[in-house]
Amino acid sequence: MKDIAVKPDITIRQAMKKLSKYGKKCLVIIDETQTLLGTLSDGDLRKAILNGFMPGDSINKIYQSKPMVLFEGKYKHDEAKKLFLKNMFDLIPVVDDEGKLREVLHWETVLNNGRKKIPKNKLKVPVVIMAGGRGARLEPFTKVLPKPLVPIHDKPIIEHIIERFTDIGCLDFHLTVNYKGKILKAYFEELQPEYDVTFIDENEPLGTAGSLYYLNNKFDKPFFVTNCDIIIKTDYESLYKFHHKGGYDITLVASDKEFIIPYGTCELNGDGHLSHINEKPKYDFLINTGLYVLNPDILTLIPVNKFYHITHLIEDAKKQGKKVGVFPIDNDAWIDIGQWAEYKIAIDKF
Repeated sequence: MKDIAVKPDITIRQAMKKLSKYGKKCLVIIDETQTLLGTLSDGDLRKAILNGFMPGDSINKIYQSKPMVLFEGKYKHDEAKKLFLKNMFDLIPVVDDEGKLREVLHWETVLNNGRKKIPKNKLKVPVVIMAGGRGARLEPFTKVLPKPLVPIHDKPIIEHIIERFTDIGCLDFHLTVNYKGKILKAYFEELQPEYDVTFIDENEPLGTAGSLYYLNNKFDKPFFVTNCDIIIKTDYESLYKFHHKGGYDITLVASDKEFIIPYGTCELNGDGHLSHINEKPKYDFLINTGLYVLNPDILTLIPVNKFYHITHLIEDAKKQGKKVGVFPIDNDAWIDIGQWAEYKIAIDKF
């Protein structure tokens, strides 16, 4: 319980890191006397960021101050189970008559007897993995292997990526291949996975979205697209629901990133004189991670056999009046393995 119980003065960034670290979707907010103040879900955090709150802002104004609660000694297991099933809660706080937090009931504990949490719904959604790049920043590994087969401990990158999707029920994978594509195909032929793998051959490099043209008319529902050098530790089911509920045509996953300038920066006034000095200023950005959800009709915007990046697709979609959503995640939930510095970090994280 102590892992998810926090005070109301922590920041949005700290709350996101807490959820990421412990793999949870909701926190409980308490005061110094252990009195329950509310709950805070990952959805509340995303909504706050999209509504203009900064990651460094306090959670004090964004948590749910009137959550569903159960009272200690005054509820039955079946009652709790019905509440979880009806409302799809991730947790329900249990308080005493004075409102002090005594226990936290979790979905997996009440419905699955404490065993590994099972998905509330299986997502049978296609996944496209852009696996055709040269991976020049990971040489000399990629002089020998295609980038998706660069190992992280006992498995290649691409298996770590695929496992994130098979865990939620995705079994239909489409891999775009070009550089050392025959090696990648041979690997999956030898692997004989329990999921389906289809290869889309690029005769020449087509950028980060050009080969998606060949999937036009293949899907009848929104699908995932991911780079082959990233691992995202987030709730993919929530991402998919976010896309659907928001009515988006494209949703991109963006990581919170704080940059600190290690110097005092000089601000000038209109006369060119010093106005003031900002000592080691901090700047917050949302960084595109390389994971997306796309509606099938978006693929009609992609030109045939043309070098075309996903950024071009997003720009063209916006010009057509399409709706593009952003799904924020914590920086610790994004592992970028595209170059050596990040690769070494990834090895330490696994």
